[in-house]
Amino acid sequence: MAEIILIRHGETTWSASHRHTSYTDLELTPDGERQAREVATELAGRSFAAVLSSPRRRALRTAELAQLHVTEVDEDLSEWNYGEYEGLTSDEIRQKRPDWLLWTDGCPGGESPEQVGDRLDRVLARATALLDTGDVALVAHGHSLRVAGARWIGLPPSGGGRLRLDTATVSALGYEHGRPVILRWNSSGRPAAPAAAPSPAPN
Repeated sequence: MAEIILIRHGETTWSASHRHTSYTDLELTPDGERQAREVATELAGRSFAAVLSSPRRRALRTAELAQLHVTEVDEDLSEWNYGEYEGLTSDEIRQKRPDWLLWTDGCPGGESPEQVGDRLDRVLARATALLDTGDVALVAHGHSLRVAGARWIGLPPSGGGRLRLDTATVSALGYEHGRPVILRWNSSGRPAAPAAAPSPAPN
């Protein structure tokens, strides 16, 4: 049965320093390019009926290095718009808003969880319609793809907060007995990245 494959882009300088990055159009670091090439190995032998990508360079470059032919650039796959929090770390944000949590509060001047969920619902509907022709790949960003995973299994967008997703990883959405399920999550050939330092309300 065909699957929806989620691919998070490789490392950037801001992802490496845990800075919220949505519309800032960063390139991959050398390590990020290496990670993206490793995705090609992870996907070896798999063909895709369609490859949808975020318009950001870090996603498009990841697709290129992973030897994927992008068939559609989809604005709905853009990262969560962090508004006034663009470029800040969670710890920096919580210096002013100690109780802040992206998954429930959203971002001032940016998007709410419900708005991001609506976007990813549209992406999943388009991808599902293509599954009759084969696997579909979505190349995008950490938070947007975590929302996609949550919405696929019927959780609210906030459910993505329970789905850790590292750079240049591969995840798979599909079906079991006709029900949408997560088949694989956060997979790579690399050792798991260390967990972030504890904070009052981790996102």
